[in-house]
Amino acid sequence: MAAQNNAPLPDGLELAGYRIVKKIASGGFSIVYLAYDPDGNTVAIKEYLPSALALRQPGELAPVISKPNQAVFRIGLKCFFEEGRALALIVHPNVVRVLNFFRANETVYMVMAYESGHTLQEHIARLQAKGSRPNEAFIRQLFTGVCGGLREVHANMLLHLDLKPANIYLRTDGTPILLDFGAARQTVNIDSPRVAPMYTPGFAPPELYIKASKLGPWTDIYSIGAAMYACMAGSAPQPADQRRKLDKMEPLINKLVANYSVAMVEMVRQCLALDPLARPQSLFSLQKVLASGPQVAPSDAGLDKPAGWRGLVGKLGTLGRKPG
Repeated sequence: MAAQNNAPLPDGLELAGYRIVKKIASGGFSIVYLAYDPDGNTVAIKEYLPSALALRQPGELAPVISKPNQAVFRIGLKCFFEEGRALALIVHPNVVRVLNFFRANETVYMVMAYESGHTLQEHIARLQAKGSRPNEAFIRQLFTGVCGGLREVHANMLLHLDLKPANIYLRTDGTPILLDFGAARQTVNIDSPRVAPMYTPGFAPPELYIKASKLGPWTDIYSIGAAMYACMAGSAPQPADQRRKLDKMEPLINKLVANYSVAMVEMVRQCLALDPLARPQSLFSLQKVLASGPQVAPSDAGLDKPAGWRGLVGKLGTLGRKPG
């Protein structure tokens, strides 16, 4: 994953009525800021700033885009803006709420609701430090919410394309929110062979490694399986490009039955199929399996502390195409 090499906007800057408080996250594609809106409410603002295409020095506001990169930068800018507009129409408790989007400093900004909590990745790390892990009931409850939010995203002709524990945010009551959709960066990758792909190894399905592959709900379903596997096994699955050469996942998945039900393990196995047609084709089918086992209230945190457990190792989307 590419690092962000651009200077963030200065703290205290007023931008379209919003006041930047501080940078709270960054990656190769964007920078996210904590900010206050004109009414004093806390919001998160995501700035489109792909580090492979644009450069901003400290003290500057607008990035510099070299002439060879300008066309691709504009394509990604347009996609990012359109995605923000589409996501702003989605109101679902398990999808980040997009409140506004605007142009400034020769780029685009997306304003999102800010909520207290932490990512699933951080949650897993905290359990690791305690020698613990998420139990099956908690995982079922969590991913029932994830699937519910993702179904709404798919119903609006969008795909996430970067689903992973770092992009699943847990409110303080434990309910999940989908963050940081990834397909604008996918669009940039397709239009610029010079830009390194920004998918996350282990969580990206094999079709994201191949240009012009057909994408659909099954693409995100692979990533759901990968995120569940990370909770259950303690690490991300083997990257899909490596699996296509020598797949080592089968025995690793089989080991999960020592701590999780056969039904859960089989669902993860199917989601992680390299062949898109071998995966579940709808999120509804996943929800049925998830609902068939023990459930807990999100506030219960769903933690197990089995003796001798090895521990766990360890953020918008492009227009998706309907299944053909």
